[in-house]
Amino acid sequence: MVLRYSILDQSPVSEGSSPGEALKQTVRLAQSAEKWGYTRFWVSEHHDAATLAGSSPEILISHLGAVTEKIRLGSGGVMLPHYSSFKIAENFKLLEALYPGRIDAGVGRAPGGMPRASLALNEGRARNIDRFPDQIDELSMYLNDAIPEDHMYHGMKATPLTDSAPPIWILGSSMTSALLAAEKGLPYMFAHFINGEGGQDFTHTYRERFRSGADSRPYVGYAIFVICQETEEEAERVASSLDLALSMGAQGMPSKGTPPPERALAYKYTKFEKLLVEENRRRMIVGTPAMVGERLEALTEEYQADEVMLVSMAYDFNDKLKTFELVAEEMKKRNSHTKIEQ
Repeated sequence: MVLRYSILDQSPVSEGSSPGEALKQTVRLAQSAEKWGYTRFWVSEHHDAATLAGSSPEILISHLGAVTEKIRLGSGGVMLPHYSSFKIAENFKLLEALYPGRIDAGVGRAPGGMPRASLALNEGRARNIDRFPDQIDELSMYLNDAIPEDHMYHGMKATPLTDSAPPIWILGSSMTSALLAAEKGLPYMFAHFINGEGGQDFTHTYRERFRSGADSRPYVGYAIFVICQETEEEAERVASSLDLALSMGAQGMPSKGTPPPERALAYKYTKFEKLLVEENRRRMIVGTPAMVGERLEALTEEYQADEVMLVSMAYDFNDKLKTFELVAEEMKKRNSHTKIEQ
């Protein structure tokens, strides 16, 4: 099977850099991803996070659309319980009107930040995640101009009016999200970079429980951290920054951004932190192009996946660019061999 490969970018801020620079790097990465043949480019939503610059994916998508030509753009994702489904529908209808056939509406139910940010987004009220399944139905109803006659909002239109509607994707890291995507008949992206265990069972269950419709079939992707360099030694050096950043984040340690490899390699890990790094490595692939390609193919078979979405962080943006360029070259080679065999 020919594997589609895509990118999720969190606009990470490197130590000594700035959020503005991180956003410029996201723009440059999207343009490069289009050139290298990636299928889609998604951006994330994080709040009250000094080390991640992307807080409003819809606004960032709008800018990315203006500086690219054909790559699909989407949210990875909008944290729907914070918002009105109608407002999110209008945001994505506007994006669809600007860039027809290029927009994905990826949604999730995670907070995307610490509790105080959730309270601020909801004007002091707790998020009601129990409404998330109903919000998915509402979002679909508004996007597709399908408000039932007996609905209190019948006759209302989510504007601007468009000839097409962006597809809704369910993003998640649990069986709950997989079952919801199956029940709603929607594509599912599993966040392996968040949860390195159990995803294969979730995606298999998703396929088994999927409610097919006239225009829908199961579609599975998985998103994973990747660090790829020309040598294994260099890949490990670059990955040391991500190892330390994830370890610090898990412990609630203050951070000024993705640390440089020199500091990461010199860091004296405690016994507990070493175990934490080892556990976090289950969420990532680190190595040469051949090593990364082999592991991606193996995981794709385990997930029965149609697509892999790569997530990467590096202190030096050039190292991050190199990761995505090398993986694109490797996957093109492997996909061409698959086509020949077929």
